Amino acid sequence: MNKIRKGDNVVVLAGKDKGRTGEVLRVIPKEDRALVRGINMVVRHQRQTQAQEGGLIRKEAPIHLSNLAVADPKDGKPTRVGFRVEKDGTKVRVAKRSGDVING
Repeated sequence: MNKIRKGDNVVVLAGKDKGRTGEVLRVIPKEDRALVRGINMVVRHQRQTQAQEGGLIRKEAPIHLSNLAVADPKDGKPTRVGFRVEKDGTKVRVAKRSGDVING
């Protein structure tokens, strides 16, 4: 069970996008990295193909998980993540800051 998952809202803690928030598009567990919408944008030179037009393409590059923190569902500020077992036996992620359950 990972602390950061696809669909989570995260806050960037370090780097050129420090302080910005975005949604996790993809997590790459092998590299401990994640793709976040609108964060760590890079420019790639794309060659023209039959399907795709050429030119400069702006896209997200993966960012290391240590530079991300889950945004608290209550106030949107960065929080650490804990786990709790509910009465019905399901394990849920919990924001350490507010105690709220992180959906997903």
